[in-house]
Amino acid sequence: MNLGLSPRRTATVALTAGAVLVAPLVGTAQAASAPSVSASGAYLLDTSSGKALYSKAADTKREMASTTKVMTAAVVLDTKGLNLDKKVTIQQAYRDYVVKKGASTADLRTGDKVTVRQLLYAALLPSGCDAAYALADTFGTGKTATARTADFIAKMNAKAKSLKMANTSYDSFDGIPTKSKNYTTPRDASLLAQHALKNSTFRTVVKAKSTKQTATASNGNTRTYTWYNTNKLLGSYDGAIGIKTGTASGSGPCLVFAATRHGRTVAGVILNDSNRFEDAAKIMDYAFKSHSAQAMQLRDLPRGAQKD
Repeated sequence: MNLGLSPRRTATVALTAGAVLVAPLVGTAQAASAPSVSASGAYLLDTSSGKALYSKAADTKREMASTTKVMTAAVVLDTKGLNLDKKVTIQQAYRDYVVKKGASTADLRTGDKVTVRQLLYAALLPSGCDAAYALADTFGTGKTATARTADFIAKMNAKAKSLKMANTSYDSFDGIPTKSKNYTTPRDASLLAQHALKNSTFRTVVKAKSTKQTATASNGNTRTYTWYNTNKLLGSYDGAIGIKTGTASGSGPCLVFAATRHGRTVAGVILNDSNRFEDAAKIMDYAFKSHSAQAMQLRDLPRGAQKD
């Protein structure tokens, strides 16, 4: 999420005695050479077993920026009787919101009719806060948009509790804090990633480097939306399958990430790290017993694409 503010630059943080490193996928010899990362907090787990593969300040609460939208998507996708093809009419309030907040946007146009599935793409690829607002407004309960979004955020917190994310709190549907109570930990966010990846629609959306979607415009014509995924690991790191970026002045650059190799999937979280993509690759290399991060060249986003 780009809030129109310069992300806080973070100094390199060396591993300390408080950084717990475990590597059930690799031998003891490699465990002694666990990578050092500049993240304030980091965690990696095996999605099948749930075992920790890497940990640094795993239970320290930090702001998470637009990685919040992973929970937004999870709440929607876990809705009973969900119809992904349900049409949602874009309200002017969604556009006004991103302008007011200086937030990242999918540039959804007022009056257009888009599907829930398309809103998921719009929220998770270009990190559209307008799309996240539309989802919260649609899947929350209440007589007003304020009531509906508040109800949706309550559902986000209930979902966190059910997933045993004991050190997580949401006060936002998109990562823009409203009461300074939008935070998580690397361990908690990894548990959410593990849960979200069980959903086939979520996996399909977050692994897309880009997408073109057609919607019915307010005048009845067809409008084509093109969105690019802000996760530069996709197409750059062998086996990368998602998941979500986030950047704000309070959180620094953040990343929820995942990759699959040889039938094994790992998922992890980086919080407050100006080298988030490179460090995520180093952590996954450590788990996969690989050295591909050394030669990795990050995918460039097209001019005009959202930055997050």
